[in-house]
Amino acid sequence: MKVIFHETFLECYTSDPAAVYGRLDSALALAKERYSLVAPSPCTEEQLLRVHTPTHIAHVRAEDSVYPVALLAAGAAIEASRLAMAGEPAFALCRPPGHHASPGSCWGFCYFNNVAVAVQDLLVREVVQKVLIVDYDLHYGDGTANTFASVSAVTYLHPEGPNRQAFLGHLQGFIQDERADLVAVSAGFDRHIKDWGGLLTTEDYGEIGRILGDFARERCGGRIFAALEGGYNAFSLGEAFAAFCRGVEAGLAP
Repeated sequence: MKVIFHETFLECYTSDPAAVYGRLDSALALAKERYSLVAPSPCTEEQLLRVHTPTHIAHVRAEDSVYPVALLAAGAAIEASRLAMAGEPAFALCRPPGHHASPGSCWGFCYFNNVAVAVQDLLVREVVQKVLIVDYDLHYGDGTANTFASVSAVTYLHPEGPNRQAFLGHLQGFIQDERADLVAVSAGFDRHIKDWGGLLTTEDYGEIGRILGDFARERCGGRIFAALEGGYNAFSLGEAFAAFCRGVEAGLAP
């Protein structure tokens, strides 16, 4: 597993819960213990335009403190996706998040849709024909769903459930008959029992990783990447991130 990270992601780029100082500290410390860190390059405007409208890009550009880090976050997801296509599972430990960013609008602490930009980059370059996006964040990724609503090459899943067992069962049941060349994960950790959602344990995130790693091994040649979305308790975010990564590795193991 490679972790895509840049020191800029530690900065407080605006006044919202996704941008507070210290949010990534626990996850970064755990990542450094186990994984190689890879520095991303910023996304290009050409890559952004494959998902977002010129007007939306100009709107984000006008937010001087946000625009550079938003470009870097999208670039981190692209780097993670390209590593995945080369057979190296990867996690973009980036911010701002992205799954509430539609082609022409955004909300919910998001600016550019990191996962959508990365997936669209692969589709345009015709290195994949079918992608499964799994978004296990507490909140529905309306931006991702809107982006790919009419794109048959992409399946978007936002698992739901009133309890832990139902949530994991929904995920497992849905992907049972799916086929894809790549799994892209919008990795939100705000369903954690110590975060806003209050539903999933740290171990559950490990099981999510194992389920998706197993799917990637069996159906996608091991190609899987993730990018950070929500998660606002820095400690539980770090623990759940580490558990998810270990789960992916376990699922990918022969």
